[in-house]
Amino acid sequence: MTKNVFAVSGMKCEHCKANVENALRSLGGVSSAEASLADGSVAVEYDEKAVTPEQLKDAVENSGRYEMEL
Repeated sequence: MTKNVFAVSGMKCEHCKANVENALRSLGGVSSAEASLADGSVAVEYDEKAVTPEQLKDAVENSGRYEMEL
């Protein structure tokens, strides 16, 4: 398992935070995702053999008006 913290812009409320977390948790290989509104980031623990950072980014950006930096 790999754990990384990624910057996410566009999260403004608890609903946004939940959207980002749920988008990531819905991917196979993601064991946890915890977003922070205060930091504008998301900590993700995932199996790098099952999911790539690019797939994480796509999931976040397709869940709303968010941008995730790798």
